[in-house]
Amino acid sequence: MPEGDTVWRTARRLHGALAGEPLTRGDLRVPQLATVDLAGRRVLEVVPRGKHLLTRFEGGLTLHSHLRMDGAWHVFAPGERWRGGPSHQIRAVLANASHTAVGYRLPVLELVRTTDEGTVVGHLGPDLLGPDWDAAEALRRLLADPTRPLGEAVLDQRNLAGIGNVYKSELCFLLRASPWLPVAGLPAPERLPALAKRLLEANKDRPTRITTADPRRDHQLWVYGRAGRPCRRCGTAVRTAGQGGPGQERPTYWCPHCQPEHAAEPPG
Repeated sequence: MPEGDTVWRTARRLHGALAGEPLTRGDLRVPQLATVDLAGRRVLEVVPRGKHLLTRFEGGLTLHSHLRMDGAWHVFAPGERWRGGPSHQIRAVLANASHTAVGYRLPVLELVRTTDEGTVVGHLGPDLLGPDWDAAEALRRLLADPTRPLGEAVLDQRNLAGIGNVYKSELCFLLRASPWLPVAGLPAPERLPALAKRLLEANKDRPTRITTADPRRDHQLWVYGRAGRPCRRCGTAVRTAGQGGPGQERPTYWCPHCQPEHAAEPPG
């Protein structure tokens, strides 16, 4: 599941393959961009912004993409068979003389002026893996709505950018706080941005996400995806429930013993 660390690695891979070279092919396979041809434009850089990707071209254009749940960019050598899904799932092809980047199942793909990037990423909070990271500002935003459930506040990209559903559950577990605890009820709330930053930094170079410090298969995460299985810390069965507003519910995992529900009971 793409989160800030996955997007950071993707940006680094795309930058290494494309930056500094003119495109020999630049196809965008979405209706609103079907007539756009980027061939001939030089790629200046590819940068991550939270869970967003910004591919900047000479001439002041930026290709904005977002992976959401199952989107992916893959890089191939000349003549290498493309692997990433069936051809009808391809949304973008960016190629130069030495590499081809293919975007599969991209739910967001749009071309904007580079000077207008703020219209697509300006709403984001401090980026956990970005040069603008500001722990104090992230904490201020998190506490601006003190009654909001912790899990919802952490997942809101306007507070801090880069946290997805996996890290949401893992962070709450490591903080020993229920995902339904109001943010203002979190003891030592300044620990939250610092811990989130530490987790993403530790995982940005890893192909497999690890929050437990145990790299063995099926031992890497504390609670995410472990509904009904024993908590690694106390043995209590891990629970799961949807969290978020209508149409925005995401599965949340937690241990009811290690993360006591000081406040509102989760649904169910």
